[in-house]
Amino acid sequence: MTRGGRGAEEAHSEAHLSAKQAPAGHPPRFPSPHEQPRGSGDRPRAAPEGPHTTVGLIGRVGDRETFDAFQRTPRRARRGPMTVAFVPGGTEVRVAYAIGRRVGPAVVRNRVRRRLRAAAREIDVATGGLPTGAYLVSVRPEATQRSYGELRDDLVAALAAATGDPASRAVRR
Repeated sequence: MTRGGRGAEEAHSEAHLSAKQAPAGHPPRFPSPHEQPRGSGDRPRAAPEGPHTTVGLIGRVGDRETFDAFQRTPRRARRGPMTVAFVPGGTEVRVAYAIGRRVGPAVVRNRVRRRLRAAAREIDVATGGLPTGAYLVSVRPEATQRSYGELRDDLVAALAAATGDPASRAVRR
């Protein structure tokens, strides 16, 4: 024993655990590979043939060369509180949004960006597809005071002027 009678106290407080592992219960049930041959039951379909233009699917601009091309392009139009620069070419429609801190705090800037993104998608679907290329949409602080419809109309007018595409003008309500 140790001084003060602590040895007996410690011996009673420690649990004596076995080093053996408990026997396993039932093994987990996994279906055999032939039990459900088609998964959820959907029949596989053949992929559509040939190239199809994707309407309503707009990519993002992320490469440095395109942003450099935005600075050099003469195809630029300003309508209301926004400016659209257009660089033709490529096989898809890509859009970048330039919304500076002067427009407002992050919550406001993100709201404007979401509205512009939805308007661009709507215009793309309504016209049967925007001309392929890259677009840079810049806005000034006045854009926060405009409704979605007004922003959409400004975007339609700016896109039509920047691309020279009369089909974009027909989308106005």
